[in-house]
Amino acid sequence: ILMAISTTIFADQIGIASWYGHPHHGKKTASGERYNMYGLTAAHRHIKLGTKVKVTNLHNKKSVIVKINDRGPFVRGRIIDLSLGAKKMLAMDGTAKVKLEILD
Repeated sequence: ILMAISTTIFADQIGIASWYGHPHHGKKTASGERYNMYGLTAAHRHIKLGTKVKVTNLHNKKSVIVKINDRGPFVRGRIIDLSLGAKKMLAMDGTAKVKLEILD
């Protein structure tokens, strides 16, 4: 599936996911929403805010659907930053190799 987002084309992506929690809980995200670390949200550098993305942990095949509501990650080599809630659904220890599929 290819999707045009701004002027960039995105296909499914595979890469390293990380997560973020407490220091950011309650602060405003790039979308203007307050970050809820227990919710099912994520940060991505380029995917349009509000987009739903299926994230699959390639180690254990667990999946979760998250809404992109923030920008990041800002650590080289990572493709998505997940909320603590999403991290738990994927049974991640720290970082994990994941597949991203844009749903809308």
